Amino acid sequence: MSRRLPKFVLFLLILSLALVACGGQQVVEVTRVVTEVQTETVTEQVEVTRVVTEMETVTEEVEVEVTRVVEVEAAKAEPIVIGATGPLSAPGSVGGGIAMQFTAQLAVDEINAAGGIMGRPIELVFVDTQGLPERGTAVAERLIEEDGAVGIVGEYHSAVGLTMIEVCHERHIPCVFSETWNDNVTAAGYAEVFRVAVTSTLVASQQINWLDSLGLEYIVIIAENTDYGVPASEAQVSFMTERGIDSDVYFAELGTEDFLPVLTRIQGGERTPDAIMVLVTGETSYNVEQQMAEIGLAPTEETICVANQVAINAEFWDNVPDGNYCAYLRVGLTPSNYNDITQGVDDAYRAQFDRPAPSYALATYDSVYIMAEAIERAGSTDPDAIIAEIEATDRTLAQGRYYFPYGLNNPVPDDQPAWMWHQWPDAAVVMQQYFEVGQDPDDAAVVFPVAFQTHGTALIPFGTTP
Repeated sequence: MSRRLPKFVLFLLILSLALVACGGQQVVEVTRVVTEVQTETVTEQVEVTRVVTEMETVTEEVEVEVTRVVEVEAAKAEPIVIGATGPLSAPGSVGGGIAMQFTAQLAVDEINAAGGIMGRPIELVFVDTQGLPERGTAVAERLIEEDGAVGIVGEYHSAVGLTMIEVCHERHIPCVFSETWNDNVTAAGYAEVFRVAVTSTLVASQQINWLDSLGLEYIVIIAENTDYGVPASEAQVSFMTERGIDSDVYFAELGTEDFLPVLTRIQGGERTPDAIMVLVTGETSYNVEQQMAEIGLAPTEETICVANQVAINAEFWDNVPDGNYCAYLRVGLTPSNYNDITQGVDDAYRAQFDRPAPSYALATYDSVYIMAEAIERAGSTDPDAIIAEIEATDRTLAQGRYYFPYGLNNPVPDDQPAWMWHQWPDAAVVMQQYFEVGQDPDDAAVVFPVAFQTHGTALIPFGTTP
């Protein structure tokens, strides 16, 4: 703010000095009126013209005590908006969205309690995408244009994420996705898009590595006909073909409740599958798994049930009471690998939901920190500055040490898949298997890879106990 006195104040000074003629140095108090926020007193040196009796004009410095109103920048008190998305209503995976919303808010509360970022609090705006691609576009536009989000985190469904990345790219707003597996989310190579979730290809390779180690010859896949299910099944088939494993794929629409027409076709086929893999997301996967258990298709002594990853949730036993001996992919750490941050998030999650924190809940918590700390380091909400700082991330959080090996300053080399762009490469991926009805997933057996096995076996045969 300028310290020059207004002209009318100088006029009053000159008039006062003329009246008192040749008095010495004068001290005059002047109050300048502005919007009052905070005041401080400063001493300023100004030049005034004093009229003397000899009509001689003399210029000298006069010490003036000025009460100056100091405006505090309103922006410093305004929150920085970070947007977050996830499915909070059907047909999306509601349990997944609720989990993500909880841990996102947990992270925001912690950061704000520690002073916020850039001296300002974070405001989290979490919006329901319903698992619908068209909602992804609308939600991303709303967060950016109406809510003023400077970054977006979260999202569960790949189909939604694929629409959101187009909006983030067009509006040039950074986003960190925490559960969108489709390879193309990062393979698009957009500067704004980062991912701390695994990719479909990474997951597919681990499941097939396990099934291949068991010497299986024929596997059936039941997949949802979406931007997750189609490429995920294609990746699985590709891996199986490379290993000489035969396969068939059956598609169903997302939200299907009655899978019996598909299941009876499989059951009446010429070959009994060695395993049935469910590539249907969210609560819909429970319908598949319970119905195939009810008709005696899987799990059985002949056929392994490879359930969707949400089998780790407590709702699995409520919806799939006959699902004992189902195996499932666990993306993320087992309790034996928790660090202090992981344990803290898991404790808070268990206190709220009475179950362990799933990987996507941990990843959403971490994505908030990655975004917030990038803004803090950038010292700005400028998107280019934030993107540069996300690329520079080197931080241990709930899921481990985060870094992004390939990006604007280090393009993906030819010998790496395109989805490695802005991709965190070190997510833990293990296979677990239940062997008791109602079993806590922390007590379920880790059967693969060998380095993580907890019960000394790659498979617990149906009807047995390790």
